[in-house]
Amino acid sequence: MNVTATAQALLPLLGGKDNIASAAHCATRLRLVLLDDSRVDTAAIGQLEGVKGCFRNAGQIQVIFGTGLVNKVHAEFIKAADVNESSKAEAANLAAKKLNPLQRIARLLSNIFVPIIPAIVASGLLMGPARHDENLRLGQP
Repeated sequence: MNVTATAQALLPLLGGKDNIASAAHCATRLRLVLLDDSRVDTAAIGQLEGVKGCFRNAGQIQVIFGTGLVNKVHAEFIKAADVNESSKAEAANLAAKKLNPLQRIARLLSNIFVPIIPAIVASGLLMGPARHDENLRLGQP
């Protein structure tokens, strides 16, 4: 696969260099924040060599390349698009500004409660046996 050709082919399908606000990547996806999402041709992006999928999520366009390949495509893409490299967190914060107020509230609540779910589950699991032992002492099933 020609990584440089794929990175350059992405640019017009994303609306051109002037439409790219931020480019980051995670383990498998190229995460792009664009100025105007309506200029994106997701179907054509999905047909590019090496692309395993393309979708919109939380104000970002995410192009799936897979582990190992995404790093190479990202490096070539930021050269071709002439944008600065950004972290996943920076891209997420920039994308959050594009969300409507209801989506922002949902994102805020998610950021608060999702990290504490494991603690709630663990405490419930620990309380289960203690509650069962107490019921047995009292002669209840």
